[in-house]
Amino acid sequence: DNMQLKPNSYIIKIKGVEVAEGEIMVDHYLAMSSALTENGISGIDTVEPAFGLPAKWIPAALREQAELAGYTVVDPSSVVATHLTEVVKSHAYELISRQDVQTLIDNVKKTHPTVVEELMPSILTVGEIQKILSNLLRERVPIRDLVSILETLADYGRITKDADMLTEYVRQALARIIAMQFADNNDTIYVVTLDPKVEQMIRDAVQHTEHGSYVALEPEKAQVLFGRLGQVVESINEKGYQPVILCAPVVRIYFKKLTEKLIPKLTVLSYNELEGKFNIQSVGVVSI
Repeated sequence: DNMQLKPNSYIIKIKGVEVAEGEIMVDHYLAMSSALTENGISGIDTVEPAFGLPAKWIPAALREQAELAGYTVVDPSSVVATHLTEVVKSHAYELISRQDVQTLIDNVKKTHPTVVEELMPSILTVGEIQKILSNLLRERVPIRDLVSILETLADYGRITKDADMLTEYVRQALARIIAMQFADNNDTIYVVTLDPKVEQMIRDAVQHTEHGSYVALEPEKAQVLFGRLGQVVESINEKGYQPVILCAPVVRIYFKKLTEKLIPKLTVLSYNELEGKFNIQSVGVVSI
C-alpha cells in the first residue's frame, strides 16, 4: 500500500524498519542457472533477492524450455516467500522475546522438568537465556534441541554468567547440528584456516571489561587482515565453495565479532565444533 514503491516492488520490514526489498514481474517466472544448465535462454536480467544470485525473468511460454535447459524456475509468489523466509532467518535473533523464551522453556518443562528446575531461577534468568538463544540465532544455529541447550547452561552457568562464553559452550554441545549445515554429500567440509600468527594477534587484542569482551585491533593491522580475508573469501567463492573459517575455540567468537560488519554472513567455526565423522579439507589460509 506504499505509494512511494515502484510498480511490482515490495519491501520487508521488521519492527517497522525496512530490512529488505525486491522486485518481481507478476506475469513472468524467475529462472536461475545451475551447474546443470546447458544452454542460455533469453530473458530480463535480474538478481534473485534472497541469495543475490544472477537470474532472468522469462515469460510463461519459455518455462518448459528453461527447465529442460537445466534452469531452476520459480513463480513470483515463491520468490517473495523465499525472500521473506531468509529475512526472518537472518533477523530471528531480533524477534525472539523473553515471552517467547518462557514459552519454549515451559514446553521443555512438560517433558524434562529436572533440567528446568535446576537451571532457573538459581543459575540463569529468562533474560540471560534469551541473550544466549539470540546469539545462536544470530549465526543461524538451530535451537530446536532446547533440552541440550538448557543442560549445557545448567552445567556451565555456575562457572560463568558471560553470555558469549556460555554461547560457545552451547555451540560445542550442538557441534553435530552446526557442522551438518556445511557438509556436502560426502560429509566433507571445505574450510579456510587462520594462520597461527593471525590467531595470536587476535588473542593479544582482546580486551575484557565488566560489560563484556571486545577486540581492540590496531587500525593498520585490521586493514591488512580485512584485505587478506577479502582476497581469500573472493577466491573461495570463485572456486564454488561456501567460505567457512575454521579457527581455535578461544578465537572464534572474537574473529566473528571482528568480521561481522565487513562480511556479516561469513561462517566462523571452531575446531571443537567439528566431529570426527566429517572430512575437513582446507582450501585456503588467512595470513598476514
